[in-house]
Order: sequence, then C-alpha cells, then structure tokens
Amino acid sequence: MVSKNTICLWYDGTALDAAKFYAETFPDSAVGAVLRAPGDYPAGKQGDTLTVEFTVMGIPCLGLNGGPEFKHNEAFSFQVATDDQAETDRLWNAIVGNGGQESACGWCKDKWGLSWQITPRALTAAITDPDPAAAKRAFDAMMEMTKIDIAAIEAARRG
Repeated sequence: MVSKNTICLWYDGTALDAAKFYAETFPDSAVGAVLRAPGDYPAGKQGDTLTVEFTVMGIPCLGLNGGPEFKHNEAFSFQVATDDQAETDRLWNAIVGNGGQESACGWCKDKWGLSWQITPRALTAAITDPDPAAAKRAFDAMMEMTKIDIAAIEAARRG
C-alpha cells in the first residue's frame, strides 16, 4: 500500500465480499491487491484470501480475514457526509438493503457489522445553527429518526 496509515478491518472470511460491496456502493472506492495466504493459519487454509487492500471514499483500508474472534461495533464507524436526500437514501438503502440493519440518528450497520453514519450536510448545518433554539429543534427532530429526513430537519430548524 502507498499510504503510511491504513485502517485495518477484521472480517471472518468475508473481507473480499465487503471490499467489493464498498467499491460498488461508494464513490472514490476500489478494491486493490488481494493477498492469498501462503500457508495455513488459524482462520483459514493456504490459498484463502488473507487480506484485501481497498479504499472507501479515498480512505485506505485493509480487510483482514482473521476469523470469528473479533466483531465490529459502534466504537468505529465511517461517517459519510451526503449532499442531498437522494444520496442519503441511496447509501442508506444500499447498506440496509444488503443485509444491514437500521439504527438511530442516521446510523446503520452493514451485513458485516460495520457501522456507518449517513449524515446529510444539511443536518450538520442545522444542529450547528447559530440560533440555539433552531439547533435544538433540529437536534430533537434528528433524535426521533433512523434515516435522516432532510426536509423534516429543515422544517424543525425553521420552527
């Protein structure tokens, strides 16, 4: 890999599938080198996919097929700043519709358990509004949502 710092994500034999999904779903994403294990290892056999280099929206990642010992959790997530409702819907629906799971306030998990925050820029602008009352109304509206509804956020912001 070219990058000196890379995010390593642990998978249970599905790193290549995950990398392909991310590359198909997110802009500026791609699958790179696939390293096949040169010998047997605790989570696999010689010739199995050991690691996959990939990028997600320009961020270098390495998928490691390390076995079932460790699972993804909300302590790590990708936050995706979306420009409009169409992009928000497309990304949310791709993640949730491919075996993922909805959560609250724009969070969801993909089928591998990796957490994503699909965060419209309009939401960030609304909850940082210089008018504290407008920011609170937008924040309170967000707290009731799963996928973020930009029109509802804007309506709450206006009061």
